Amino acid sequence: MRSFAQKLSKMSDFHALKVSAVDALTPNAVTLTFEVPGHLAENYSFKAGQYITIKHSVNGTELRRAYSISTAPSSGKLTVGIKKVPGGTFSVYANEEIKVGDELEVMIPEGRFVFDSNTSKHVAAFAAGSGITPIMSIAQTVLESDPDSTFVLVFGNQNPQETMYYKELQSLQEEYTNRFFVQHIYSRAQAEGALFGRIEASTVNFIIKNKFKGTTFDAFYLCGPEAMIHTVTDTLKNNGVTEEKILFELFSTTDTEDTIAETLDGKTQVEVVVDDETFSFSMDQKSLVLDAVLKENIDAPYSCQGGVCSSCIARITEGKAEMVKNQILTDSEVEEGLILTCQAHPLTPTLKVDYDDV
Repeated sequence: MRSFAQKLSKMSDFHALKVSAVDALTPNAVTLTFEVPGHLAENYSFKAGQYITIKHSVNGTELRRAYSISTAPSSGKLTVGIKKVPGGTFSVYANEEIKVGDELEVMIPEGRFVFDSNTSKHVAAFAAGSGITPIMSIAQTVLESDPDSTFVLVFGNQNPQETMYYKELQSLQEEYTNRFFVQHIYSRAQAEGALFGRIEASTVNFIIKNKFKGTTFDAFYLCGPEAMIHTVTDTLKNNGVTEEKILFELFSTTDTEDTIAETLDGKTQVEVVVDDETFSFSMDQKSLVLDAVLKENIDAPYSCQGGVCSSCIARITEGKAEMVKNQILTDSEVEEGLILTCQAHPLTPTLKVDYDDV
């Protein structure tokens, strides 16, 4: 949900922000810190775990990429970590070309993978690769929120050299000696104190039934590839952890076959509300709602277009739509009419969706 200040700024969700710092994390990852002008400070306030979307044009093609904020809200800094993806476009550009003083179009923070200090005191997190980025913000915030809080992190990487925030994690261990614990796990290196392999069911069992068997965790935060999320979630549930205690965010997902489109062959008259403006158009039901909206040059919010983030959520106010996949919205939210427009096919002759009412 957007704050009141963010609702007021929705007409200009993107703002040009200067890069104030570029710092190397690993040979293939950097952090970008943005300078937020005073008059935009409230707009760019955030909760631990949220992300920003960066907009950039390459050869005339607009790219949007979502990156989690790695700093704690208390830091007063807006920093993201970006790992270079082989064959990637923006991630390569960020690692090789962006410099201090450059301006980038940055959307105000959003996302549901957030820490709630009212309900969580003892927290465990499982992260792989760049999935550590939101966990850095959450861990610092958990430790700051209560002098008796604890945080256990299981962090999977190929080797120490490719481990993002390695030094920062060491610093947290030194600052919170008896409250912050890190279990590294490497798939391509042996290291003292680290496990070898990947985060699997045996890893989860080792942590909650052996190494920290005396700790009752209030929440589990999972961030990484889809297979890891499923493995950790299933193992936690098998150990009696209730679903509401497990929060996750995917940074990648496997492709899902679109069997819905195969059954559709009609057209739908669509009405879309964005930034208090109403747009109408006709679309093929085989198409996805967001694709059709963007084809009409309507400036709807979006980022990943793969059902991984939550930028494109809208509310159905009339008609029906069905999502190809949904790993973000709860059953109750779907019943309320919320949809991921990047995953939704219209099913009825008319469909009305409201991007503002979320």
